[in-house]
Amino acid sequence: MKLQFVKMEGAGNDYVYVDGITQHVDDAAKPDLVRRLSDRHFGIGGDGVIFINAGKQAEFEMEMWNADGTRGEMCGNGIRCVGKYVYDHGLTDETEITVESFGSVKYLTLYPENGKVTRVRVGMGAPILEAEKIPVKAKTSPVVNTPVVVDGIAYRMTCVSMGNPHAVIFVDDVDHFPLEKIGPHFEHHDRFPNRTNTEFVQVIDPTQVRMRVWERGTGETLACGTGCCATVVACVLNDKTNNAITVHVLGGDIEVEWDRDANQVWMTGPATEVFEGAVEI
Repeated sequence: MKLQFVKMEGAGNDYVYVDGITQHVDDAAKPDLVRRLSDRHFGIGGDGVIFINAGKQAEFEMEMWNADGTRGEMCGNGIRCVGKYVYDHGLTDETEITVESFGSVKYLTLYPENGKVTRVRVGMGAPILEAEKIPVKAKTSPVVNTPVVVDGIAYRMTCVSMGNPHAVIFVDDVDHFPLEKIGPHFEHHDRFPNRTNTEFVQVIDPTQVRMRVWERGTGETLACGTGCCATVVACVLNDKTNNAITVHVLGGDIEVEWDRDANQVWMTGPATEVFEGAVEI
């Protein structure tokens, strides 16, 4: 069977996108297929695979898989690219659409230029701060500026779920932080029953931060949309920035605002198609 795909990226967070409406892949075959397609040496290469399906609670569904063949609940950069895909490929002509992921419905505003979407704004919903729901093992909730010992070193973490778990760590110099060494220890720490994504954040000023991310099931990526949202929530909870800031990631810039009155996080960023093709499966 030839599987048609499109390679897309949002601020460098790249995935292989498959139209699951017109193409069927057995669920049992997906973990192995995802690992194969995500391999940057022997496959197409990406941070994972996203199947775009017909929605049950929304117009479309984003079925997101990490590069290691595990399911992910949510991907902020990925959902922007889903919005671009369905518009650019004629699955919708609307610029206000809904997309569900793991049963949670998100509201997208698409910004086309010359018939192609270049940027997408996503209503990411309310941040989840209850420790049990993130989940993170903690004596108190919410988990804000809380001590944690990882690989023998003491850190202070703020934990947030944006549909998937995040631990945000503030550091003085994000460029020289040993993320490749420390990231896996956070991901698999026993404080996180479902593992965690970890953001290492350097505050520049009240309007901007720099962030590097270790994504659960993938490793370091160039961007993480939900991680950017969790970062802004953590910054505000720790009185480090304004409610609306720019998050500079390795792959570009993501604009995030936490409207505390409405308790809604808004994320705006790019969505880009790299190439399309077909692969034998």
